[in-house]
Amino acid sequence: MTLATKQPAPPSSTRAPIEQNAATSGWRKLIPHQTGWILLGLAACSVVIGWFFGGPYLLGPIVSVAPIVRMDLVQTLVASGHIETPFRISVGSQIIGVVAAIPVAEGQQVKADDVLIRLDDNEARASVILAEGQMAQAEARVRQVRDLTLPAAEQSLGEARATLVNVQQIHARISKLLADGVSTRVAFDEATKNLDIARAQMRNAELTVFSNRPGGADFAVAETQSAQARATLRAAQTRLGYTEIKAARDGVLIGRDVEVGNVVQPGKELMRLSPAGEIQITIQIDEKNLGLIALKQQALASADAFSKENFPAAVNFINPSVDLQRASVEVKLNVASPPAYLRQDMTVSVDIEVARRVKAIIVSVADLHDLATGAPWVLQGDDGHARRRQVTVGLVSAGKAEIVTGLQEGDIVVPATSRVKDGQRIRVRAPTA
Repeated sequence: MTLATKQPAPPSSTRAPIEQNAATSGWRKLIPHQTGWILLGLAACSVVIGWFFGGPYLLGPIVSVAPIVRMDLVQTLVASGHIETPFRISVGSQIIGVVAAIPVAEGQQVKADDVLIRLDDNEARASVILAEGQMAQAEARVRQVRDLTLPAAEQSLGEARATLVNVQQIHARISKLLADGVSTRVAFDEATKNLDIARAQMRNAELTVFSNRPGGADFAVAETQSAQARATLRAAQTRLGYTEIKAARDGVLIGRDVEVGNVVQPGKELMRLSPAGEIQITIQIDEKNLGLIALKQQALASADAFSKENFPAAVNFINPSVDLQRASVEVKLNVASPPAYLRQDMTVSVDIEVARRVKAIIVSVADLHDLATGAPWVLQGDDGHARRRQVTVGLVSAGKAEIVTGLQEGDIVVPATSRVKDGQRIRVRAPTA
């Protein structure tokens, strides 16, 4: 019977290489599978990188553009100026007097016929009372001539006429008796004398009646005295009215150079009144823009103190002369409906509409090349390429330009900031809203 003997185990140092070799053998089996994915990833990265860097060169850069449309274009001329009234009323006194009261203050709104200054009126009132007395006397004289003197003269005329008729009859009878030898010469002479006296009395009565009738001397004198008295009273009343200096029209009191107790005299300005309701804007425009301005052009104005509020105006005056020192022209605009907040000499800005194009082809001035040279052009997007197009420019305003010829509605213009060159390929992308 044979006995098996147990062999001792190999040391650990001899097993490690065997296990390591086994692991290495497994990793090597996996290498072909992982290498395929790595190479595929590298290829994809190469494609992306190539497309990112090479795409713009092959297909052109992406350009954000918008198709050209028609719209209204308004050209405006911007200027600044100030508010003023067409004229200012200088308030003064027409007589010499002492200021008794000033019932208004500077800057106050006043109405027509409001009292601005009161002068001492004691002397003027006394003159009115004296003139009223003279007027009463003159009118009484006219009434006396019309109601008393004239009727009395007419009655005297009637009596004189009757006396003359009686004396004429007596004179005729005595003349006949004298011719028949019955009467004496003395009686005839007495009758003749009485006839001459009656005729004289008749003429005096007629003259008295004529003189006291309208158009006669006495009546004319009485009427003249009445008219003189009436004129004297009117002058006294007018002088009394001058003691109250009133506003000629509605407005704002913008200046005052008088105080209570001052002695005023004609010819000296005491106050200044800015009339209400008539406002205009005065501006200075550059001489080179004179050809753009015309009468009745509409404008939109705003006061610097109320910049968010606008009001309409219209050109109503262009100075025919040019300021040599400033090389500018004075222009005035009428404000038909001035807002209540406007004040004299207030600073305003004005946009004058000097030209308008309706439904014009518009492009941005920034997209035009060589505009200043007189031969402007644009880069037009055409079939994936940028093509140079000569254009004719019309109105230019507020960064917009009217294209008269060279482009049509719906064409695409490449922005000048895109750095695209003529003939270069481009990829067009509509701008996002």
